[in-house]
Parts: sequence; structure tokens; C-alpha cells
Amino acid sequence: MSGSHPIHVVGGGLAGSEAAWQIAEAGLSVVLHEMRPVRGTEAHQTDGLAELVCSNSFRSDDAALNAVGLLHQEMRRLGSLIMRCGDAHQVPAGGALAVDREGFSRAVTAALEAHPNVAIAREEVDGLPPASWDSVIVATGPLTGAGLAEGIRGLTGAESLAFFDAIAPIVHRDSIDMGKAWFQSRYDKAGPGGTGADYINCPLDREQYAAFIQALVEGEKTSFKEWEASTPYFDGCLPIEVMAERGPETLRHGPMKPFGLTNPHNPTVKAYAIVQLRQDNALGTLYNMVGFQTKLRHAEQVRIFRTIPGLENAEFARLGGLHRNTYLDSPRLLDATLRLKAEPRLRFAGQITGCEGYVESAAIGLMAGRFAAAERQGRALEPLPVTTALGALIGHITGGHVSDDGLSAEEPGKPRSFQPMNVNFGLFPPLDRAPKAPDGKRLRGPEKAQAKKRAMTDRARAALGEWLGEAPAPLPAEAAE
Repeated sequence: MSGSHPIHVVGGGLAGSEAAWQIAEAGLSVVLHEMRPVRGTEAHQTDGLAELVCSNSFRSDDAALNAVGLLHQEMRRLGSLIMRCGDAHQVPAGGALAVDREGFSRAVTAALEAHPNVAIAREEVDGLPPASWDSVIVATGPLTGAGLAEGIRGLTGAESLAFFDAIAPIVHRDSIDMGKAWFQSRYDKAGPGGTGADYINCPLDREQYAAFIQALVEGEKTSFKEWEASTPYFDGCLPIEVMAERGPETLRHGPMKPFGLTNPHNPTVKAYAIVQLRQDNALGTLYNMVGFQTKLRHAEQVRIFRTIPGLENAEFARLGGLHRNTYLDSPRLLDATLRLKAEPRLRFAGQITGCEGYVESAAIGLMAGRFAAAERQGRALEPLPVTTALGALIGHITGGHVSDDGLSAEEPGKPRSFQPMNVNFGLFPPLDRAPKAPDGKRLRGPEKAQAKKRAMTDRARAALGEWLGEAPAPLPAEAAE
């Protein structure tokens, strides 16, 4: 192993394995701490590194039209171990990258065990890492141990960690029909940084509301996993279908209350109930459905929520849920290089930072490893462009998300709005100009959506190439004109 002063990585999942690989490939010593098999978890079945505990899919591998496919491509360009082993153990899955989970985990484990700069310590890090570890990456995932979680809370405050992930669906702003919806805050109240028109409002009449309540009650729900069932949630985070079961008027006097709002499309008729959506990122491209945490199955959410006027064609950046998940209030706690502001020797990576998904977790691990290696070597590592998938995801985690400083005054008991997120095009800055057809005419419908995604991925590839110091690729003939 090179050097005598290693960087420590706590957690041997996808994020920790990727972080350790990046550090080792930079020529530095790294100790990867994994508590299995000394102590198991409710989710894992083996002691292999990078074990896939749920699906075996890394989702779409389409780098031209899909944000996660673009993230795959960016990680490959940056020498990702997770992507290398995923590609080597791919199984048929159409346009998705799915892997043989056992072969994949064995390959990651073997690569790290064989690397001369990596030492693997099979032990639990209970509590904060020792002070003598001057550079640490914490990548302990959604089931972070109680001792370490308490140590983090001691450094950052009681509200720094969320232990039950109450997720409301998030909608792409440009898929909302503003011919039916409108911008307005309740009673036109302008909060901190607000204008008095900070929410998108979708009105329902009595019949629409009754049908919506019936659909919620009858909709197919997911069940809690064993280790989630014992984790309580408070009344402010009740699933909307549970509120609906308490009585047909419950939601109308809760998150769907119509009071203090006037529909400018039909100002003489009062809505019977209103669904509000609140801006979810600084770019204003994503809006979350206020108070709509749910255990409905994903297909049911899409079907039922598209019955809401204004959301008939809604495209969802993520769907709702409730599950056990430890994660940081990262926009408040982490700096741009994923260091804990309260104790900069600690970096965080993976799901604990507030990203969702195998690939996203590994991607944050990749950058945490690169940041730690650059810091140890005294190198300046330029921030990733926010127009890349990696840069957009890190931007969401470290400050691009709109996060309240405290509990909502309008919705007592509601936790801060930061929520874990998969990579999606709503996290990217908008294009400078809308793509057009080859003949210069405006595009519409599916053609417009595809052209927009293709333009975003083209822009991302160029930006990553520039960041890497690569020569720019020649522009297509029509783009050069």
C-alpha cells in the first residue's frame, strides 16, 4: 500500500466501494471499513462489497435521452469501478443496464481486495471516527448505525438527520397545465424570499374531490418492510390515503384546504378543494405536491394524481413514499465538496447525502473519493459544471435545493422540504434556447421533449469534456450554422 497516512472510507456499499477505488487509483492509501460479517443488517444477505439489496437494475442506459443513462456515461468516462463491473456482469433487460447481482458484487470485492493501495477492515465504526483519522468518507447508507448517527447529530444538531423518509411526489413544472392551475400563496402571503404567488394551485370541485378520495381509499398500497414497520411517523407525515380513510373531509381541511385562494380562471366559483405544489429546486423546474406523502404503489400514484385538474399530463421526477432512510439535511450541512461544515475532516457519500438509487449513490461516492484525493494531494479540483448529470446531482445535494430553515408556519409539523432525489432532467439548468426542427420551425409534443433531452445531454457531454481538459468534439453541421 502506498503511503502511511490513509484516507478512511466507512461503509462498503456502492458509494463506499467507488470512493475507495477512486482514492486508490489516484495513488493514495485507503482503508475501507465494512462491518459485515461482524455485524449484519436487516437488508443484506452476504458479506460482499457493493451488494445490491433490492433491484438488480441500474435503470436506463440511454445516454442521449435519459438522465440516469447520461450519468452512466459520465461515470464510465471518470473510470468508475461500479460501472466497469456492472458492464462486465450485464444481463438482458432491454434498454436498461441490469446486472447479475452476485457476479457484480464478487467483481467489485475482488477488484478492491486486489488493489495494492486498498486495505479492507471488517469492523464496525461505532460512533464518530477517531480524531486521528484526518480524512474520512462516511458512506453508511440508509441504515446508518445508531452510534454513528448519534455522533453526527452531536456535531450538527438534533434536526440534522431524518430517520423516516416522507416523500411527496415531485412534478416537472413544464408538464403542469397552467390553463387550469395558477400561481398564488394562501391569502397572498409573501414568506421569506416569496412574492405572494409562490405555489401552483390545482382546483377540484365537489364531484372531482369525492372521486379522488374514493380512488385514494381503494388504490393499491405498498407494505412496509420488516425493518421499517417498527419506525413510527408523526401525524404531520401521515400518508394521504390514511388521512382519507379517517373521513372524506379530512384532506379538505388538511393539505387540500381551499381557503385563502381564488382561481383567476373562474373567480366567481370557489373550489371545493385545492392541491398545492411548491417549488422544489432553485431553478424552478420541479414542484412538489404539498402534503402528498403516500404508500400508494407507483402506478397507482400516476393514475390517481393525473385525475387532478392541471395534472392530467403530469410528468413525475419522483413519486411519493414513506420508508426508513437515514439522510442528512445536506444543503445546510455539507459544502460543495461534500465535507461536513461542522467538521471538515468528514465527507459524506451515497444515500445518506440525500440521493436515491444505486447509480446516484455510486456517483456521489466517485466524486467524494476524487475530492478527498485532491485535497490530500494539495490539488485544486474545479467544481463539476452544473450542466452535467454529476454536477446537477451534487448541486441538488449541496445547495441547489430549496430548503426551509425550520418548520413550515403554514403547515405545522411539516419537516424541512429537502428530500432524497434520483437524477433527472429537472435538476439541470434550462437550455439557453429551445431546440428547433431542421427547417427552423418550432417543435411540439413528443418531438419537442426528445429534442430538449438530446440537447441537454449534448451540452452535458461537452461540459464534462471541457472539465476533463479534452479537446471539444466538432459540432454537427446544423448546430454550427
